[in-house]
Amino acid sequence: MSSTSTPPRDKDKKRKRTIKSEAVVSRPTEVKRIKAEGGQSTTAAYTEEDEVETRDPQKDLEMHRATCVDIMKVMDDIQKLKTEEKMDSPELTEDRIHGSLQFLVLKKLNRLAHIRCKKVRDTTNEAKQKIDQYHLQLQNLLYEVMHLQKEITKCLEFKSKDEEIELVPVEEFYQDAPDSISRPGVTKKDVHRQTLARLEWELEQRKSLAEKLKKSETSKELIGLEIRSKKEYLESLQPMLKSILQSTKPVQDYLGMPFDEIREQHQIAYHLPEPLYVLYMQTSAYHEACDKNMSVSLEGELDAAKTLGAADAENPDEDSDSDQEEQETTKRKSKHRRTTSGDRLALKRQKVLRKHPLSVVVIIKCKDEYTLHLTYSYLMVLKIVTVTVKLLCGKDTVTSSVSKGDLLSPDSILTCLYTGDHGHSTPNPSNLFELNKLGMDEFSSYISETGHPYLWVQWQAGLEFLPDVSLVKAVSTVSASYMEETIKRLRGRVAARLSLQKQLVALEHGSVQVSADLQHLFPSKILCQLSSWKRSTYDDFIELAYTRELVESNLATDTDLYFTAQVERRSAKMVVQVVVSPDYPNTPPVVAVSINWKNERTHLNDSNIRDMEAEINIHYDELINSKSHDQLLTNQMQRLLMCFDIYLETEASNASLEGPTEFPKEKVCPRLSRGPNRSKPYKYNAQLGMFTQR
Repeated sequence: MSSTSTPPRDKDKKRKRTIKSEAVVSRPTEVKRIKAEGGQSTTAAYTEEDEVETRDPQKDLEMHRATCVDIMKVMDDIQKLKTEEKMDSPELTEDRIHGSLQFLVLKKLNRLAHIRCKKVRDTTNEAKQKIDQYHLQLQNLLYEVMHLQKEITKCLEFKSKDEEIELVPVEEFYQDAPDSISRPGVTKKDVHRQTLARLEWELEQRKSLAEKLKKSETSKELIGLEIRSKKEYLESLQPMLKSILQSTKPVQDYLGMPFDEIREQHQIAYHLPEPLYVLYMQTSAYHEACDKNMSVSLEGELDAAKTLGAADAENPDEDSDSDQEEQETTKRKSKHRRTTSGDRLALKRQKVLRKHPLSVVVIIKCKDEYTLHLTYSYLMVLKIVTVTVKLLCGKDTVTSSVSKGDLLSPDSILTCLYTGDHGHSTPNPSNLFELNKLGMDEFSSYISETGHPYLWVQWQAGLEFLPDVSLVKAVSTVSASYMEETIKRLRGRVAARLSLQKQLVALEHGSVQVSADLQHLFPSKILCQLSSWKRSTYDDFIELAYTRELVESNLATDTDLYFTAQVERRSAKMVVQVVVSPDYPNTPPVVAVSINWKNERTHLNDSNIRDMEAEINIHYDELINSKSHDQLLTNQMQRLLMCFDIYLETEASNASLEGPTEFPKEKVCPRLSRGPNRSKPYKYNAQLGMFTQR
């Protein structure tokens, strides 16, 4: 076995020796020669740096790979010899020497690689330095270009003093200036000389105007002296006039002409905001010209209004509260406690709802010694006018009614004075954004504090809110166009509510009082009786099945007044749901009927009940005339009792033709029913005293 393995070992030795002769053997002799000649290590480093320039890196890489393979083979051979226990074999010694030489080759290649890396880094640093130099030069050039551009711009924008002078037009210059100055033959061809000539003409004109100014100032001083002398004379008359006016006060009181009070009110009116001033001016004019049963006055703190007016004059264009907040913070710097963001937000919310210190009070005398007090206020931030209502009762006021409830309540007495005007929301659309910005609730939550912003209040103050609210301004013509109509509606509303209150008191006691001039519309004998009348609510109303049509058709809303009445005749009972609009009697009451006799009957299952409701809700105009306009509710209830009699008597006649009936026929009806719907004769003919169908 040993004789067969020997030839490969000889081949490996020959190959290894050839590698040594190619890569390693010559280098030690060279190093030794360099050391012998130079004797310094720096000489060898310098030689290797030169050698790097001549060697190919790719060949060095291949040499490195081949050397690593040889070292691995040598290591394998040494391991085999040791395992075979040939420690003294000459082959082991040769392998060790050969492996050491290969390690020297690796070290040589490593040094060359490090030298190459160093040269690459040095080359890179040199290139970076050149780039930095070029960049610095570029920045310097750009700075010089920017400086030159600025200088060029300054030169282009340079304006001479003569450009600031407004010279007369060229045509006017040649027309007015003398030839000695204008020199048309020269200046028309040369723009520079033309400008000089125009400047010379301007100087001449200004000199002449300066002389006129001196003369005018002299005459002004003379006139001023004359005015001062006359003013002193008038001031000396003022105490005398005051004493004369003071002595005439008893005469004013006796004749009912309070000129002093009116003059004081007019002086206070100068400090009103513009909308309240328009309101005060128009109501005063209407009072003097058309209505002596009303009065107008001003209330509030005059000193606070003067202070507020002075502050507004100093800051007329202030659109936000930032400046005021800064002033407040500077005042509070001396205090130890600092305001938090919550405190500042609360102050802003209070400021949004702040009223002007002055307000306009209008007192309107109404029917039965009732007086309506209207206090108009102006919200300075929201820029709207609100009203606080107060109704003072007369001597013969009825207070023993339960069903009338809040009929005369200040919060509801003026609701829907104009159609759809409930006074719960602000008419200014921009207020919604202002309140949302501060995280506040809807404006209706603050009505108890500010008052009601009815639309007619804005009209009285001359305000009409258009889509572009920034253009809203108080106009006296708007106020004048609505003033008379609004005062009439206010009086009419109070009179209607008082009449409605009396009717509710009578209905609550079971009495249906019909106006005397409409007695002929009803028969002399009505057997049905009103057994109860009480107040109801909107929630109770919408729960009933036979009232849903009224709710769906918007004939019944949550702002209306609701009552429940019960009518009886023997075993038959009728429950009536009555809806009274805030604009009563302009909007008539609406009724919905349910009859309990033998079974429950409504318009849903009985067309005759639908006809009965139509007789009350549709043909109400027959129950209105000029004198009984406010008594529409009791007239409708009387007709409802009459129709209930007709319904029971005709139903009883049809139900039992023989024997005694529960409801004998008391009314004269030529035909008990007519047509395919078997309609009943609900219409009463007063001349013939009988009932017929419509």
